[in-house]
Amino acid sequence: MSLIAIGMNLMLAGLLVAALMMGFRLNIRLKHLRDSHDGFARAVAELDVAAARAEQGLADLRAATDEATDALADRIEKARALTAKLDRQLQGAPQAAAASSPRAARVAFRQEEAEVDVADVERVTHRLGALLSAAREPRVRPEPERFVRPDVAPTRQRPRFEDDLFDGPAERVTMGGARR
Repeated sequence: MSLIAIGMNLMLAGLLVAALMMGFRLNIRLKHLRDSHDGFARAVAELDVAAARAEQGLADLRAATDEATDALADRIEKARALTAKLDRQLQGAPQAAAASSPRAARVAFRQEEAEVDVADVERVTHRLGALLSAAREPRVRPEPERFVRPDVAPTRQRPRFEDDLFDGPAERVTMGGARR
């Protein structure tokens, strides 16, 4: 074998060793990339599950609000009906009491004193109606404050030769003609 053949074989062996080392380094980097990708995929899946739970919670909250609104509306209607019934009874009571006996007349007089004013009943009815309509309208919620990440200083410094690449020609020359 000649000296040139041995030299070429050694150079080829050196290149093969360099290629193996680069392949090994590349394999390690790809493994780290796959691991980080798997972690990211798990985080996205967890976020998706949390979003689905939040949507379900909002739907449950809406259903509960609608149910409470309906129950409140029913109670208001019953209160209005009872108020009207009580009004009719109070208006008919003084006439019936005066006709029956003096004791009944005194009771009717006391009931007249305790009788609720029609304006008060209307005011309460109006207020209950306003509360009911407010309960059915969607509430405007303030927008949550967004998290603002403070500016973080870079952890490593750039090499000086990068600065030279982006400086203009006038900035490269300093006093005395020396370069930075």
